[in-house]
Amino acid sequence: MEIVANTLVGLVAALHAYILVLEMFLWQKKPGRGLHGFDREMARATAPMAANQGLYNGFLAAGLVWGLVAADPTGWRAQVFFLCCVVVAGVFGAATANRRILFAQALPGALALAAVLAAR
Repeated sequence: MEIVANTLVGLVAALHAYILVLEMFLWQKKPGRGLHGFDREMARATAPMAANQGLYNGFLAAGLVWGLVAADPTGWRAQVFFLCCVVVAGVFGAATANRRILFAQALPGALALAAVLAAR
């Protein structure tokens, strides 16, 4: 079960690293604009906000990677903490921005959290 948990944590970390790239570096390009259906002007106007969001996603990814490489009990605790942050951010994003975030962010985080807790 530990292999499954670590794999899921790694996938959630990779997802948040991808979101970092999308929001910080590709927001005004086609992949970033396509995420929300923004035209060039809207993407330009919202780029600073998106970069800030991307940075926070990067912190989530970094925390999850830290949890994977740190020895227990620190590694396990970091995984649980950052996965809880992912789930909360996903639920909040779904409630305030776009319902798809519940499935794209909160659900993978919750599945990884369940696996980490089950592996203990």
